Amino acid sequence: MVQVIDVQVGTNMNVPNEESLGDYAKAAMETETGALCIRVVGEDEGRALNFQFCAKNRPTNVLSFVSELPGSLGDIAICAPVVEAEAETQSKSIADHYAHMVVHGVLHLRGFKHGNAVQTSLMEEREIEILRSFGIADPYEIYD
Repeated sequence: MVQVIDVQVGTNMNVPNEESLGDYAKAAMETETGALCIRVVGEDEGRALNFQFCAKNRPTNVLSFVSELPGSLGDIAICAPVVEAEAETQSKSIADHYAHMVVHGVLHLRGFKHGNAVQTSLMEEREIEILRSFGIADPYEIYD
């Protein structure tokens, strides 16, 4: 089986090109195979998804939905306005923050978690390694 990445952009905000988002996803999938859908959403859709699946009435940066279908890894939803606001607050480029959200979302689909310090450390280390392979700085480093 191969890796199939479907990128859907449901907003007119400043979103990196679909090929770049797919490349980040493939890197995070590593040896995983199957289909993956990345959907970039606006604030209303982001809020609705977060409310429906997490009972939180606000949009969040990225949501991951593991698939039970054969040949499908799952879906991730990235909320464009949240990612842009976070990038500005954290003094990061929007493109780099999108890369981080794609990698973070895919790692969740692969079973990585951040429920405790050990899980968080393992997940963050993997994110940093994958992002570094694209020349993207450590997303957890504090910049002044």
